[in-house]
Amino acid sequence: MTGEPPPTGHVPVSGIDTSVPHAARMWNYWLGGKDFYDVDRVAGDQFSQSFPDIVHIARLSRHLLARIVRHLVSEAGVRQFLDIGTGLPTVDNTHEVAQRADPSCRVVYVDNDPLVLAHARALLVGTPEGATDYVHADLRDPAAIISAAARTLDLDRPVALMLMGIVGYITDEEGAHDVVRRLVDALPPGSYLALWDGVNLVTGDALDQAQDDYNSGGGVPYNLRTPEEFTAFFDGMELVEPGVVSLPLWRPDPDPLAPLEKVDALCGVARKR
Repeated sequence: MTGEPPPTGHVPVSGIDTSVPHAARMWNYWLGGKDFYDVDRVAGDQFSQSFPDIVHIARLSRHLLARIVRHLVSEAGVRQFLDIGTGLPTVDNTHEVAQRADPSCRVVYVDNDPLVLAHARALLVGTPEGATDYVHADLRDPAAIISAAARTLDLDRPVALMLMGIVGYITDEEGAHDVVRRLVDALPPGSYLALWDGVNLVTGDALDQAQDDYNSGGGVPYNLRTPEEFTAFFDGMELVEPGVVSLPLWRPDPDPLAPLEKVDALCGVARKR
């Protein structure tokens, strides 16, 4: 949606405020998608002018998701995924990667964005052998998420909890760790937590200023945590090698066009004992 109102042929979605930027739509813009409004493009351009690496991080995060899902299916034997903070469909969504590796995989997506809800049908096209579902819910309500996910997932068997670039939107530090802990606690031993979020590692003031400008612009604020605060999400779990690292350094695929340099985001995958 590259304008306001949406182009002819797009059905307006109720509940969307097109007067303020929205993170999922900005992310879609940075990824080269088409599901955004003018306000998202303007905010996205302002952010990327202050912090040009954000477009690179957006694309790295998609590659990371695919590597993590492939590892969890092919090496860890996981066949169930709970992906919270789904965002708008792009390429290589969780169910596509998982079911490509094993068609029997079951995936539940969760998001609270009305535009994602409008695109849910695209998320639900999976293999006949597996299952996909979409839950319209908020990350801050773990009980509702787990209850709804149980309609599709067998919570007596391991589940991979995917929190990809979403926990930063819970700006209260204690609240964020409590939400993640409650979600992990609801899953059986042998489950996995996969998580990445923005952390100011290398850029310094430019990233802080870009984030402050976005947070004051009317969108949902995002909190850049310290490396120590990020790593604490995995307390009590067994980290998968290589541990907590910058996005491109987690089990990278050989690619001479993608130098393995740190970016301002950390990721990790850990197993629940």
